[in-house]
Amino acid sequence: MDVEIRHLRAFVAVATVGSFSRAAGQLFITQPALTRTIRQLESLLGSALIDRGTHPVSLTPAGEEFFPYASRILNHLDIAVAAVRQHATVRLGFSWLLPDPWAQDTVASFEEATGDSVSLVRSDDPLAAITEGRVDVALVRGAIAAPSVIRVVHLFDERRIAACSVSFDLAASELDWRDAADWTLVVNTISGTTGPWSWPEGDGPRRFVPTANFDEWVESVAAGRGIGILPDVAERRGIHPAIRFIPLRNAPLIPVSLAFRPGGREPLLRRFVQAALAAVGVSEDGTRVSGRSAEPPG
Repeated sequence: MDVEIRHLRAFVAVATVGSFSRAAGQLFITQPALTRTIRQLESLLGSALIDRGTHPVSLTPAGEEFFPYASRILNHLDIAVAAVRQHATVRLGFSWLLPDPWAQDTVASFEEATGDSVSLVRSDDPLAAITEGRVDVALVRGAIAAPSVIRVVHLFDERRIAACSVSFDLAASELDWRDAADWTLVVNTISGTTGPWSWPEGDGPRRFVPTANFDEWVESVAAGRGIGILPDVAERRGIHPAIRFIPLRNAPLIPVSLAFRPGGREPLLRRFVQAALAAVGVSEDGTRVSGRSAEPPG
């Protein structure tokens, strides 16, 4: 194995912040993975670079000598890549209804800060779009069973709301999540946030109407085939004139995350993730920014 860029980035990050845990957070990797990378670099060079016995960690004499060279290499590489790419485009995948105003704030701040652009790409399965290289980063709702090569960053949680046809015979002015056994539930089986998986076995609705995408889900709810459950952003967006919305008590929140696959475009994707977190008032290390809230946008 030769010295790789990932070795240099790992070393420079630890040397700069003086902490393995903080450096791992900056690089979006686990601390054990970062430790292994540093050990690989030290083995390749035949010398210890970091004194782990100090707090914060410090550089050995060899590390002090190596640091300016590694920093210059990375700086020159970033400049070279930026010169070639100039105005790059980040492809943001989504299955339906980007959260507002998060999406608008994120895109605007990223484009202003970098001079690069964001392209919106709709996909019924955003995670598959990442692995297939059709998008660079994807907004995903709900619990994510992502492959190990995909990194996931939680942004915020959205509230659930019920939806039904305006002609639906529903006497209640609001619904309770605990009464789900009485519903006929319309389910988007590919990218939906609420389905049989949302309740412990035996507690959820007894009857389901499966659909394969958001458009089919909307038309099925509008046709009165059952009740739909989705994020409350849908009420603000007026998704269909034949659908009305009903408050839903005691429903769990929906986690909203960004997923991406690190690689050659990682520095650009990290800038986008930083903009996405800043749009909900969270810094890159996970702390809340004063005066901002990470609750559902809007």
